[in-house]
Amino acid sequence: MARMTGRRALFAVPVLLTVTFGVFAVAAASPFDPVKAYAGTAGLTASQENLDQLRANLGVDQPLPTRWWNWLTSALQGDFGDSTVMRQPVADVIAERMGWSVLLAASAFVIAILLGTALGVLAARRPGGWLDRGVSSAAYTLEAAPAFWLGLLAIWLFALKLDLLPAGGLTDAGSETITFGQVASHLVLPAAVLGISQLPWFFLYVRQGVMDALAEDPVRGARARGLSERTVLLGHGLRSGMLPMLTLIGSRVPELITGALLIETVFSWPGIAAATVQAATSVDFSLLAALTVLATAAVLLGNLLSDLLYGLADPRVAFDG
Repeated sequence: MARMTGRRALFAVPVLLTVTFGVFAVAAASPFDPVKAYAGTAGLTASQENLDQLRANLGVDQPLPTRWWNWLTSALQGDFGDSTVMRQPVADVIAERMGWSVLLAASAFVIAILLGTALGVLAARRPGGWLDRGVSSAAYTLEAAPAFWLGLLAIWLFALKLDLLPAGGLTDAGSETITFGQVASHLVLPAAVLGISQLPWFFLYVRQGVMDALAEDPVRGARARGLSERTVLLGHGLRSGMLPMLTLIGSRVPELITGALLIETVFSWPGIAAATVQAATSVDFSLLAALTVLATAAVLLGNLLSDLLYGLADPRVAFDG
């Protein structure tokens, strides 16, 4: 495990370097002018001399490799620069928002894994039954449904029609303090929608894995020895059927990040979605690079976690990746 983790860490270095350089290259080719975005309405009446001075102060008048190298050397020392669109250090922008994004994504992932696993096991117990047909049909439908559409539908039903849950935000309107109860109630809808959008893949993988496991000879032998159906299903079928699902965790991280950005926007959740959109439209080099590094690191960590979990669950797998 330690050797594989070390190799993955070494592999991540060139990947992160390439990704950050790509961000600066794409931003440099963008038609948006970061100086005008930074100056706002004042830039409409500012002289060319003032704009050039502002361009020099922001460092965007330098060649692309120079801008990237200056940012990289500072980032390695813990200084990610200042966000031109947020008018504050990039580290502060991320620190203020990252916790809420992690809370939303983690809650959704737990919902998707637990609910997908439970439904997958129940569906695999009686293939072709009413539960299997109904849940499988719903899963295939949800695969094609955009996350933002599910979010808007949930707001219309549970917030507007039934008035059961708040439509968005982090706290109630007019509240000056953040309490656990308010955060929990405002988290239900976005976490549930994001989790349900990720659920189909976990359900389908667990369903197929458990079905295959129940058809194997060891399971037939367990039934022949008189073991209860619950013991066979949970002790043999679920354990073997969970192995393919473990590899799915890492591959779903990019989709989870994308879905979280959309859900945060729909539900006005105070995560990094708004900062990401503003950084992209304003060509905020420093903030864009930092956010992209975080997203790339999350994907790499997700893939490593999948391999580690699979190796721990199945001793026959060697940690040689």
